[in-house]
Amino acid sequence: MAGLATLGMLAVLSVAVPVFSPYPIDEIFWDAIGTGPSLAGGHLFGTDANGRDLLLRTLYAGRISLAVGLAASVVSVLVGLAWGTVSGYLGGVTDSLMMRFVDILYALPFMFFVILLMVYFGRHVVLIFVAIGLVEWLDMARIVRGETLSIKRREFVEAARAMGAPSMGIVLRHVIPNVVGPVAVFATLTVPRAILFESFLSFLGLGIQEPMTSWGVLISEGATQMETQPWALVFPATFLAATLFSLNFLGDGLRDALDPKVR
Repeated sequence: MAGLATLGMLAVLSVAVPVFSPYPIDEIFWDAIGTGPSLAGGHLFGTDANGRDLLLRTLYAGRISLAVGLAASVVSVLVGLAWGTVSGYLGGVTDSLMMRFVDILYALPFMFFVILLMVYFGRHVVLIFVAIGLVEWLDMARIVRGETLSIKRREFVEAARAMGAPSMGIVLRHVIPNVVGPVAVFATLTVPRAILFESFLSFLGLGIQEPMTSWGVLISEGATQMETQPWALVFPATFLAATLFSLNFLGDGLRDALDPKVR
């Protein structure tokens, strides 16, 4: 619950504060370039090397990082749930072909997708969503397939099949509701992984580009100035760490709450 409250607070601040800010995120304060945190100066987190308010940029960056994580989680759930359920329930040759396709995608390096998209389509924030979505659903598909293989042998599924229930009805009414627990837990763990992916890409210069920003971009910029302006690294890194910890704690809590063995 503490992780959920922290995550909610960070999300509200990231969405609301930039909207009500008296100045845009790219405004340069020429008289406060590279200054540290100061309540009197009006810059609680200080400014970066270009004279922009670091608090506002950190909160605005939270929008991008959280959006990337949520988008990757949604894609992972939708595609992975459909792929894994069909593969596990049908079995046989269909299962083998579908899972071999997953294995092929696993064998391709993640950076290959990113560089390929950048070369053909140029740099755009949507490409980050696409690139991360191309790989995040693979783990979900395997988890759902394993759960489906176990559930389809259960007595209530055999009873539904004996009563003449169609395969689609069995999947929708019996299989999917029983895999929601593991799916929900893994979805909360997908968000921090996606955020770290985006931060890694931005750190390498392949992610979010100016004037937009993300926690990965701010950390990359702060790392180059950590000796002279440590606040430029500390504050974005703290927000990123707090978000990752909160999501992992939330995932652990959901796992305990949805696991009948724990109760």
